[in-house]
Amino acid sequence: MSQDILVKHVGPVGVITLNRPASLNAWTIAMREQIIDTLQRFDADDAVSAIIMTGAGRAFSAGQDLGEAHDFDGEKAVSWIKGWEHYYAVLRGLKKPLVMALNGTAAGSAFQVALLGDIRVGHPGVRMGQPEINAGIASTTGPWIMNHMLGMSRTIELTLTGRLMDADECYRIGLIHHLVPEHQVFDKAVEIATELATKPPVAMRLDKQRFREMTEGTFRDAIEAGMRIQRESYDSGEPARMMEAFFAKRAKQ
Repeated sequence: MSQDILVKHVGPVGVITLNRPASLNAWTIAMREQIIDTLQRFDADDAVSAIIMTGAGRAFSAGQDLGEAHDFDGEKAVSWIKGWEHYYAVLRGLKKPLVMALNGTAAGSAFQVALLGDIRVGHPGVRMGQPEINAGIASTTGPWIMNHMLGMSRTIELTLTGRLMDADECYRIGLIHHLVPEHQVFDKAVEIATELATKPPVAMRLDKQRFREMTEGTFRDAIEAGMRIQRESYDSGEPARMMEAFFAKRAKQ
């Protein structure tokens, strides 16, 4: 396994650390598959009763690695969405509680993954949001999960502006459950995960199962829409043009 993720145990808690700090932990398809494999192994391990996901460096994750997505056409974009369907289905299907230790920005698909955790711990420097429109990428799964958690009005505003919310706003609207100093984020996440690990496992599994059932229909609709919309988006060439402009701007900095 590459070092794109780091895996360890803290007592009954399994920890996944995203480990591409130079790229703000942006994930590639291969990295995503490693995360999926580790989540499934933790979920099947009787020695693990709760899971933490966090990031190395100054970000939780910037989401999709744009360098990998640059050359997608419509057909590749459909295959890409099917990969996200698998990732999100694994996250949604976990029997064990998942705590997100947000050590920095969670943007785009990483924002969505963070929201698919059960409890989120952050610090005042955290920013979260759905900036995909700024890269010419249409949003489908992002609005699905934001609408469930925030309602349609704020979902529209966040999707169309692509702005990132600061930690205070995220805490105020319930996306971050615990706001602590930066150096306390991981320890607080371990405290919460360790407490959750003591809960009756059958009740925990059934509660999480019911949460999944309550949103399963709209999740499937979001995936179907994603394949249709991303095909049109990438076949238009707009994402590639916007990513080229982004890379050119970054190269001048």
